[in-house]
Amino acid sequence: MTVNSGDLLIVDDQIGVRRLISEALLENGYVVDQASNGSEALDMLIEKQYHLIILDVKMPGMSGIETLHEIRKLNPSVSVVLMTAYEELDIVEEARKLGVEHYLCKPFDLNELRALARKLIPSRGNSSDSTISGTG
Repeated sequence: MTVNSGDLLIVDDQIGVRRLISEALLENGYVVDQASNGSEALDMLIEKQYHLIILDVKMPGMSGIETLHEIRKLNPSVSVVLMTAYEELDIVEEARKLGVEHYLCKPFDLNELRALARKLIPSRGNSSDSTISGTG
């Protein structure tokens, strides 16, 4: 059962990526949690409601797509942004079927990420952000 809520969850097996994204969004006042893999992320989703999940596609163990399938079972309406390398764009099509409308290609611009967070997190949303370069 959900006991509290946070703005966003970053799911990536690379600690440097998690730290970079976390620091960029903490500067803008977001509440940020981090998970190092899909299983850890799902455990966190059982305890907490998030407005946005930033999810890496390539992770050892449970892939980003497998994690996304499980996320949809726990919270069908949460906004998810996929992080993917250019050569993984075919995976984006499968993610679209699961309701993912936005993705970031690595390496991505932190300003693009911040703009996307403003757009997708209701409490901090900015209705003037109508298009985001590089998102799907």
